[in-house]
Amino acid sequence: MSIRVRFAPSPTGYLHIGSARSALFNWLYARKTGGLFLLRIEDTDMQRSTEASTRSIIEGLEWLGLDYDEEIVFQSDNAPKHKAAALRLLEEGKAYRDFTPKVERTDATVKQGIVDRARAHAAEGGQNHRSNPFRDLPKDESERRAATGEPFAIRLKVAHEGRTQFDDAVYGPQQRDYTEIEDLVLVRSDGHPLYNWSVVLDDIEMKITDVIRGQDHLTNTHKQILLYEALGAEPPRFAHLPLILAPNKGKLSKRKHGEVVSLTTYRDKGFVPAAFRNFLALLGWSPDSEQEIMTLDELIQKFSLEGISRSNAIFNFSEADPRQWTDAKALWMNAEYIRTMPLTELLRMVKVELRAAKLWREEYEEDERAWLEKAVDLIRQRFHTLKDFSAQGRAYFSDDLDFDEAAVKKNILKEPLLRELLPALADKLETVEPFTAETSEAALRAFSEEAGVNTGLLINGARTMLTGQAVGPSMFEVFEVVGRERSSRRLRSQEPWAFSES
Repeated sequence: MSIRVRFAPSPTGYLHIGSARSALFNWLYARKTGGLFLLRIEDTDMQRSTEASTRSIIEGLEWLGLDYDEEIVFQSDNAPKHKAAALRLLEEGKAYRDFTPKVERTDATVKQGIVDRARAHAAEGGQNHRSNPFRDLPKDESERRAATGEPFAIRLKVAHEGRTQFDDAVYGPQQRDYTEIEDLVLVRSDGHPLYNWSVVLDDIEMKITDVIRGQDHLTNTHKQILLYEALGAEPPRFAHLPLILAPNKGKLSKRKHGEVVSLTTYRDKGFVPAAFRNFLALLGWSPDSEQEIMTLDELIQKFSLEGISRSNAIFNFSEADPRQWTDAKALWMNAEYIRTMPLTELLRMVKVELRAAKLWREEYEEDERAWLEKAVDLIRQRFHTLKDFSAQGRAYFSDDLDFDEAAVKKNILKEPLLRELLPALADKLETVEPFTAETSEAALRAFSEEAGVNTGLLINGARTMLTGQAVGPSMFEVFEVVGRERSSRRLRSQEPWAFSES
């Protein structure tokens, strides 16, 4: 049988980066082996599942470029099959009806009594998971009570002795005694199938051969193997992934860390999909080389389950400094992609960003296409995200500049003579023909010598006047891209001098 893997998220919130990484590893494994990657939405939690979360999951997979090979399966559609399968186990004597009354959660006295009894039992030597009084209830009595409408859950009848065992592709041989596993609830008294039961039945129906998921599911796997055995089905191969932890090595949670753990955060903050996909792949997996920047084809070619680490990965964002909202390596990798990716590919993304920031002009499509390519290719060298094109790069696409106050104070206000020198430099540049990086450089250096001032003073002052920033590409290339008219006008601007009055 060919490889069939699945990604099975619960649509109860945005797509967690840990879940996104699980999806990526499943997808890479399928593509590497020539198998199929399937998507199942586990929407059985009707109170918390939302259409918005489902859309977020699908959009997140699309953003990462993870296409699935068959129609989406919605787990809630299979609930009748799950109930029917539990009744079949009941008929076969592999499960039993549990008529234990449901304890009201609001009754604190009852709850405390249960806790006290559990503690006392533990102190006496442990827990007996086979002590349910309904486990060996005669069949006719069980059916009579059910026929009267008495509520019941359906539980798997786990053997008294034995153990579950499997060979995990990452963590190696695993085993657990039956005495450590309770009689699993398959269907609640309200008729709702439980997670482990639904997952096993769906994986069987979808012919899943390999289950690749987080290490936090190891305990569930032992329970699920019992269910496969009860159904007479062959369990899939399992590979459990190391967790992704916060910098303090605590759990990376939606509640505590907010947007940092959401995949859409990185899309919305200007990450290149291929860059974040590359970064995610290296969280808990490594190729058989020191290479870090990899194309999609290279990721597929190099990926293997053997390359997955048993050690948890750390997502190194700063919890103390909101400006450092993501892993420094992720930003570095994104900058590398922006700097080196094919210009035509980058331009498509820059167009989307400029449109969102209301900086796009339709002339960029044709008449000013050559200028756009030159400008983007110049300024991308220092940018980390696509958002930088509309923020730090705003001066190239709009005359409505945003001046960085620190840059103004450092490069302009520290030398009052610049208030006269910069307009005079504008006069000089207006006579330059043709207006190129080379000719503007010659003109600025000649003017510097005539004025008897340091060339760096004029270069730094001009950079801030033209771009609003303290750093950037070669100033002379900036002159050429901004153009003679706009360069001269900005050198004469009085706006930066207002900072000295504030």
